[in-house]
Amino acid sequence: MGDAGSGDAERLTYRLKRTAHCGMVSLDQEGSEIILNGWVARRRDHGGLIFVDLRDESGIIQIVFDPRISSEAHRTAEDLRPEFVIAVSGSVRKRPPGTENPSMPTGQVEVAASGIEVINPSLTPPFEVKQDVRADEKVRLRYRYIDLRREEIHECLKLRHRITKAIRDYLDGLGFTEIETPHLTKSTPEGARDFLVPSRIQPGRFYALPQSPQLFKQTLVISGFEKYYQIAKCFRDEDLRADRQPEFTQIDIEMAFVNEEDVIALVDGMLEVAFNVAGKTYPRPVVRMSYDEALENYGTDRPDTRFGCRMVSLDKCFEDTEFRIFQEALKRGGAIRGLKVEGGGRMTRSEFDSLNRVAQEMGAQGIVWFVKTSEGLNSPVAKFLSITEIKNLVERAGLEEGDSLIVIAGPRNMCDEVLLQLRAQTAQKLGLLREGDFSPVWILDFPLLEYDETERRYKTLHHPFTSPTDDSLRIIEENPLQARARAYDIVINGIEMGGGSIRIHKSEVQERMFRVLGITPAEYEAKFGFLLEALRYGAPPHGGIALGLDRLVMLVAGRETIRDTIAFPKTQSATCPLTGAPDEVDPAQLKELYIRTEFE
Repeated sequence: MGDAGSGDAERLTYRLKRTAHCGMVSLDQEGSEIILNGWVARRRDHGGLIFVDLRDESGIIQIVFDPRISSEAHRTAEDLRPEFVIAVSGSVRKRPPGTENPSMPTGQVEVAASGIEVINPSLTPPFEVKQDVRADEKVRLRYRYIDLRREEIHECLKLRHRITKAIRDYLDGLGFTEIETPHLTKSTPEGARDFLVPSRIQPGRFYALPQSPQLFKQTLVISGFEKYYQIAKCFRDEDLRADRQPEFTQIDIEMAFVNEEDVIALVDGMLEVAFNVAGKTYPRPVVRMSYDEALENYGTDRPDTRFGCRMVSLDKCFEDTEFRIFQEALKRGGAIRGLKVEGGGRMTRSEFDSLNRVAQEMGAQGIVWFVKTSEGLNSPVAKFLSITEIKNLVERAGLEEGDSLIVIAGPRNMCDEVLLQLRAQTAQKLGLLREGDFSPVWILDFPLLEYDETERRYKTLHHPFTSPTDDSLRIIEENPLQARARAYDIVINGIEMGGGSIRIHKSEVQERMFRVLGITPAEYEAKFGFLLEALRYGAPPHGGIALGLDRLVMLVAGRETIRDTIAFPKTQSATCPLTGAPDEVDPAQLKELYIRTEFE
């Protein structure tokens, strides 16, 4: 097969059409003539011979350009640069002894090139297409089409595809129907801000992009679709973190005639399938924990249970203390909270000092630390405590020889937030986290409501369509904060994978909930009237859950940010470096929508 050369710049077609894929070539094809298409990953000139690593979606193979086989192909190869798109014809042969590369699936073979066609040259990329690229993330996102060529990111998206397909197959096998719900809907703000879309046809009116298909999926179940699901795109105008994006994808599920156990069993089975696709094991049975237990032992309802280091309340140990820091905290209605660190006795004084600085930066006065030794309790403040206080402290925290205890005093929420941060840092320092470990936990028995001091009203911990327990139904007006919800969250390694609940299916109960939340009849009829009406037409008991697909892929892929699991993500400032969105629009477009900006 002859050399096609670099080709005519005016010609869009190419002659050497692929007959094989780079990553699929094997010794079984030795002696065969094949044509490969792909990108130049690397070029090495060894004097007489030129070696090119050619990459396509299936993998990489080594191409050898030998002037004795084709001087024209060799001359063309001299001008090749990274990311040139080329077509190569040649013969498959076994690599010479000692040159094999066992780290590559194609490491036993190479292709001796007889022809080459440069389909399209490339500018010099702003960073190398390799595993551990050091380019700034903004640069990588600006040139996302190059970043996506890197194997680790490319494989992340392919894993996402496999997980999504496995979830669809799992739910299809259980009789679920996938139904799309609208993206242009009504604004019903209760949590994060809505993204609003102005209507040109109805001036002054706006659609909202859905934060969740919640109302639609409940309506679908009322419509007789007893098993609904959707891989749903959702939108929230909120401040971003490593595990948040303004647009994200959730696995949305709703079922009729179910209770909490039905939903939990379904999700555990689904997650087991998703983990298996990634070559990981989803631990079964999954631990269950009440909301109160999670707050007491971990200071959060999203506990990372891969390691110990539990928190403990120490108020009763110091009820009559003379130690000023603890005394003042209790007088002000605060708390004394400790973090037990198994094996923490091996931490150095400088490491405790480092944790103290972190605590102070987060608003605490500082930490007090103790180490249990064979001789007693070692601490800079031990001399200020009574023998009884030390004895009670050791017993309450369950300290064994070699353990340490980190204590903070102050407002309860602050104590928990600080200790949660110190817990994570301590686990890193002591090597308590092992890569590839997964520890799922179901959090149950949530409070139905919480009181917002700023807005001076009650708010739901999940959403206003969550059903109270039967016992709580009788007290939601008289004692709202004692009411419990039929809600459940699945948390893995400290990351909330998803949350759901059994829903309110009676209109009169739903109206009571709205009134407890301070929503007037006029307001809830305007916002949720269609749902209330639907509930009056024979709504079945129903419940469901939504899980973050982006977070799930991030977790099983071992990535640190969901941006690695999304093809074209936004930055933490909610911008797209690739396209420049969000951007200004033509004034004529605004005029059509009857919109004038404050910046004009």
